[in-house]
Amino acid sequence: MAEAIRQQTYTIYPIVQPGIYPTLRTINFYLIKRPEGMVLIDAGIDTYDCMERLQDTLKQAGAEIGDLDAILLTHHHEDHAGLVPRVLEKKAVPIYAHRDAVPRLRLDKDFLEMRLAFFRRLYREMGGGNMGAERFARLEQTIRETPQHAIMADINEIGEGDRVFGFEVVETPGHSPDSITFLDADGRTAFTGDVLIEGSSVNAIIDPAPNGSRLPSVSQQRRSLERLAGLGADVLYTGHHEPVRNTKDLVRERISRMDRKCEKLLSLIRSGVTVPAQITEVYYRDLYRTQFPLVMSEIIGHLDYLEEQGKVTKSMAEEVWHYHPA
Repeated sequence: MAEAIRQQTYTIYPIVQPGIYPTLRTINFYLIKRPEGMVLIDAGIDTYDCMERLQDTLKQAGAEIGDLDAILLTHHHEDHAGLVPRVLEKKAVPIYAHRDAVPRLRLDKDFLEMRLAFFRRLYREMGGGNMGAERFARLEQTIRETPQHAIMADINEIGEGDRVFGFEVVETPGHSPDSITFLDADGRTAFTGDVLIEGSSVNAIIDPAPNGSRLPSVSQQRRSLERLAGLGADVLYTGHHEPVRNTKDLVRERISRMDRKCEKLLSLIRSGVTVPAQITEVYYRDLYRTQFPLVMSEIIGHLDYLEEQGKVTKSMAEEVWHYHPA
């Protein structure tokens, strides 16, 4: 069990669950005990072991599930909102999340169907052919099973500049459209989810806006990284691995890495590899088959950024986009 961290007006109890993903050693979430109330920042993953860790940490804080006043979510991903249904079985705890998290947490059927249509068209127009079949099947299964997994509790929508349980909300999208950071400016501390992780890269993940348009994930991620560097926080408590204490240096390294990737993509395009799926396969090799949605998202996001910067243009031939040096 991790040691409690005493701040000036509150105490942080880190909850560290061994990771279930190949590149992530831990899944972290945080119990916060402060005068405004006892809250969770994120809620781990939906396993019995993770629930036990939460209950043990509550005991360490002299509390139990019934003492929780709220759950604050940095974003909706399964390793950050996993225990919400288990907690709600014991107490109707209010949930606070960004407005774009709500249809994703509620598994809104209209939204899910729009999202499925979005990815069908995206992969087709990017030359991916049938490579998205496995993902489509999972999305279709989610739509069929919506009532079993949807979070139907009250979700309080929060966004830029709001204050909740003593924290300021800072919008930091890119990894996810609904990603937010909880900032304690006085304590020079922030809880940042997956925007920046020590020892692991963070993907800027393509997703649709509520109106079905494609969000500029890489541009968003770059701006969010720059925002973290400018928060004035000495420590970032993250969703995985150790807290980040060298924020500015790590941000510079990650943005530099994104720039290098853009240059490599430009080089491929100049060499005549112009279809996004082909670019992805050349760049990522075997990962193109084993992690198609993730690596395809990375390439599309960087191509969108290059287009935004005026470095590439695109044209459509036989319903597939081709990219060209500007």
